[in-house]
Amino acid sequence: MSEATTAAGALESATANQPRVRLELEAALREGPAHAYLMRGPSGSGKAEITRAFVAGILAADSPDPTDTRRRAMLDPSPHPDLIWLKPTGMSHAFADVKEQVIRRAPLKPFEGDHRVFVIEAAEALNEESQNAMLKTLEEPPAHAHLILLCSDSESVLPTVASRCRAIEFDPLDPGVIEAALEGLADPDSIRAATRLSGGDLSRARLLAGESGQKIRAAVEAMMAATLEAYFSSSPWLRVLAIAEEAGDQAGERVAAELDAEVKEGTKHTKAEIDEAVRRARRRERTGILDLSLGLAASWARDWTALISGAPDLAFNADRLPVLEDQAEGMGLGPARRAVELVAGTRRRFALNVSEELALEALCFRLESLLNRA
Repeated sequence: MSEATTAAGALESATANQPRVRLELEAALREGPAHAYLMRGPSGSGKAEITRAFVAGILAADSPDPTDTRRRAMLDPSPHPDLIWLKPTGMSHAFADVKEQVIRRAPLKPFEGDHRVFVIEAAEALNEESQNAMLKTLEEPPAHAHLILLCSDSESVLPTVASRCRAIEFDPLDPGVIEAALEGLADPDSIRAATRLSGGDLSRARLLAGESGQKIRAAVEAMMAATLEAYFSSSPWLRVLAIAEEAGDQAGERVAAELDAEVKEGTKHTKAEIDEAVRRARRRERTGILDLSLGLAASWARDWTALISGAPDLAFNADRLPVLEDQAEGMGLGPARRAVELVAGTRRRFALNVSEELALEALCFRLESLLNRA
């Protein structure tokens, strides 16, 4: 059995839920990989796991010990000297890391075989300076170098970068696959709801099915209920903000611990660099939770429209149908649809660095005015 066949076999299990991706990457291993790839698709669709299997196949193709090469390449983090895998620290990739780890090292000869692979996870977190700096490497790649970008938001990747990469499109995971993966994490109704709310993102579904996700859902539900009851004495939007703040603090603590450990092992990080990385991590996580919360609020309002339209089977919050039915009773379809638009508009404004507390407060009062008109 050829090494290409063996590597393709390793891809088979990793791509069980992405058959079209499997065909493309198996062909690449047989015919020889391109110099650059853009793996794009929804978060949680398996891009990182599949890319590791693909990279292992590339590095093992000309290795004197293919089995050991694949084993080392599949580890996270990988000790293989010809695999550089960058993850963002905090909100974005540091330009210095991209310059040092990718641009400077790409021309260097491989240590073990005929290939070196550079993977940039969450390429949407690359700033414009980093992407422009990579253009020369993409335009005039060394024969041994392969650059693989993973991204969930392809609009954040510059067209000049994307056009120089071979695009591999990932599909959202099938709901049945997600429900099977979540089995045992919660009761069946909660798993069904988490699956529907995830939009095909297994990572998000796991979060929503777990304790943290249930806490976020409960806070959003309370906020939406308050708009119907016109009762804001407890400022329910503050609970949503507090959960996001707590998640951000935890993310910052994790990054600080990781960088402190690297310093103890000899890696040079200045206090300013650590502080900035912690700040970015805290902001990234906080923003992500707030965006998720507004997405859940929009789904809650969409469920009102589904129930008003007589289509309860389409509801996202399948485990909260009695509550939703009670809230939707007597509500007009027009106000329900307008509520979805109001939440979506607030979600878009968050990208403009508005005051999140004021934006959430304003949203709640606008929803209250809309939903409680005589």
